[in-house]
Amino acid sequence: MPLREEFEKSGNWLFRWRSYLPLIACGILLLALREYEYPGRSERLDHIWEVVCLTVSFFGLGIRIVVIGHTPKGTSGRNTKKQVAETLNTTGLYSIVRNPLYLGNFFMGLGIALFAHLWWLTLIYILIFWLYYERIIFAEEAFLRKKFGNKYLEWANCTPVFLPKFSQYKSANLRFSLKNVLRREYNGFFAVIFALFMIETVGEIFAGGRLEFDAGWLIMLGVGFLVWVALRSLKKYTTILNVQGR
Repeated sequence: MPLREEFEKSGNWLFRWRSYLPLIACGILLLALREYEYPGRSERLDHIWEVVCLTVSFFGLGIRIVVIGHTPKGTSGRNTKKQVAETLNTTGLYSIVRNPLYLGNFFMGLGIALFAHLWWLTLIYILIFWLYYERIIFAEEAFLRKKFGNKYLEWANCTPVFLPKFSQYKSANLRFSLKNVLRREYNGFFAVIFALFMIETVGEIFAGGRLEFDAGWLIMLGVGFLVWVALRSLKKYTTILNVQGR
């Protein structure tokens, strides 16, 4: 099989199973936590580092929120069976970078990788992320090129793949929809909190030799879980979060 077709085939396969990448990453992370220790052997520095990592992850979630809040139905979704794009997004964050959702995913995962304060783990994360999403992006762009032709090429030729070019920002065509965000991003919100809570808990076992639950993280986990249950229930059993055309 020619290399181009091989890249597209593997990219579509990875696209279909991309939701399971975090599970593999979590396995590597838990193994790495055997070397977990407080930065500078100080619990105070550890708490500061936790806030930094949480901020990085929520910054990534924030990017996704801005994207999802402005995108129409049939684009920027969590579809897994096949590529879907009813329209070509070229405004909002899509005017400065071609893959803003994946940029958001990168920072969400980066905060989690940094949480273990192991430089080599962060390096492995960046490498795996790049190799994994490079194929997915290749497959997506092949699909968009076939569907939208010259319109896609004109946009792609002046819009970076992953590093934003802020000077060419264009306002989004659609107004921001909070309901659309709440309906589609509650899983990512809780996943960040749960992942960091687990790293904190397992890390304490290796660093302090004891199982100890931090009160602040327990509260955050509880609140996050309640928010997740509430939004999932609203999405599944009501139409409150439905927005026409989104």
